[in-house]
Amino acid sequence: TEWGGRKLCFLPLCLRKQGRQESRGACKGDSAAMRQTDTSRSNAKTSARRGFSLIELLIVVAIILIIAAIAIPNMLKSRMAANQSSAVANLRTITSAAVSYWVTYSNGYPPTLAVLGGVAGQPATCDASILIDPVLASPPYQRSGFQFALTGEEGNVVTVPPGCGTPGFNGYLITSVPTSLGVTGTISYCTDESGIIHYDPSGNVSASATACDALSPVQ
Repeated sequence: TEWGGRKLCFLPLCLRKQGRQESRGACKGDSAAMRQTDTSRSNAKTSARRGFSLIELLIVVAIILIIAAIAIPNMLKSRMAANQSSAVANLRTITSAAVSYWVTYSNGYPPTLAVLGGVAGQPATCDASILIDPVLASPPYQRSGFQFALTGEEGNVVTVPPGCGTPGFNGYLITSVPTSLGVTGTISYCTDESGIIHYDPSGNVSASATACDALSPVQ
């Protein structure tokens, strides 16, 4: 068709309708694709929010248990070794205090662990000489996982000096045993007026100075 010297081309009505339908179909397809993409993204976010799966959690727990099984026994052994070293050091302290008590008060060796203690800042006496830590000199006589005890040997002194409420002994036995065998320690210790510290790998308490002297000495 010509109009004002120009040629015009008109599509048939049926073709124009078909074009609009195809355009609408394409739009619908694009919308469906966009909805599918949004759904996939939403599913991905939901999956990310779900956290770890049960298998992953079990694996983490198993790893933690393996590490604990390796670390805890080593920590326990280190703690027991430290407690045992402290027990030996405390026995040496008590032994030195017993000799100082003999020399200072002329009452023989101390009748109890309690007389080696006392109140800090107060004058030292025969019954409270303040020669050792109050923790060692007070019930239950425990320190660093070990139980300490002092037993008199070879009888009491004949003459009790003035100011001493209880006669001392001519000998003594000091023992140190774990408060919980296998947990706070595995070895027990003992010593007497000789000053030599002996040990028992079984952790049992020595019944007498003679039994203590029969044990191996601490090197």
